[in-house]
Formats: sequence, C-alpha cells, structure tokens
Amino acid sequence: MKKAILLASIAYLITGCNNNTLTPQETVKRYYAAFSNSDYNQIKTTIADSLTVISGDYVMPYNRESYYEVYKWDSVFQTSYKLVKTESQDDQVIASVTMSSIRNTFLQNPDMTCRYRISFSDGLMSEIAEIECTNVDWSVWQKEVQSLVAWIGTYHPELDGFIYDMTEAGATNYLKAIALYQSRKDSIQ
Repeated sequence: MKKAILLASIAYLITGCNNNTLTPQETVKRYYAAFSNSDYNQIKTTIADSLTVISGDYVMPYNRESYYEVYKWDSVFQTSYKLVKTESQDDQVIASVTMSSIRNTFLQNPDMTCRYRISFSDGLMSEIAEIECTNVDWSVWQKEVQSLVAWIGTYHPELDGFIYDMTEAGATNYLKAIALYQSRKDSIQ
C-alpha cells in the first residue's frame, strides 16, 4: 500500500509539472509582464540559455548573464512595456508591443509600437526579431541622436561614446547627456 501511494504521488508530481508548461503566447505575456514589473528573475524563466535579438541589420546574441546587462541598460531609461496583441504563427508568436521611456521621449517618439517575431527553443524564447515599428519617425529619431552626439562630443567629451555603451553605466551617461543637452537648449530659448 505504501508503495502504491508513493508511486501515485510521483506520477502526480510528474503530470502536474507537465500541466504547468506555458504556451508560447503565455511565455511572451510573462516576459513582458516581468519587464513591466522590473523582475529579471522572472524574465530568466522565459528565455533560453541563448537569446538572439535582431533589429534591422543588428544581430545580437546573448546568454542569460549578458542579457541581464541589456535589462539593466533598459531599466535606467524607466522603460515601460505594454503588450498590445499576440498571435500565433506556426511555432512562433507575433507580438505587438508599445514602449515608452525617457530616451524615446527625448528622441521625440514617446510611445513606440513595434511588432516582433518571437521564436522558441524547448518552450523558451530563443529569438526576438523586430518586424516593424509602425508609429516611429526614424528621421526625427536620427536627427535628435545626431544632434545630441555632436553636442556632447564638442562640449562634454567625457561622455563621448555613450550611444554605443549598452551597459548600465552607458545608459546613465546617456541620461546625463540628455540632461546636459536639454539644459543647454532650455537656456537658449
């Protein structure tokens, strides 16, 4: 009798664990909810050991530790994410996401809505590929970035290179650059 109870308990645990497997859409929802809640431990439960992020011509491979650096960079800008819509497409999920942040506001695109194709490996997110950002004015974005970088290069060269530094320190320097630039602009007007 004890053996039967033990075997039944083990079988229950095994099938119970299998029932907790998330669908790809649920995994994506959990990922963006974790970003909104500033919970990297929860994010780690949704991404594979290897995650590739593709944006335009940029292909960026990460492991969980290096992706944490991107998370910290993003957190400095107080980015908020709103998952607008998900749809399944073969073994992938297409997610529409609205993002707002201090950086996006400065670059005059405060609420960016982008679509991403998310691929999975063993139930975890393994690739996030940007499909399109429908409401972004890239020419304004680029103009603002170029103005900021040029001004910082001239007046605050100690912060030069902030635009390429995808670490928490780089994001902090980016915010410093924005503050200095806006102070200068405010004093001129």
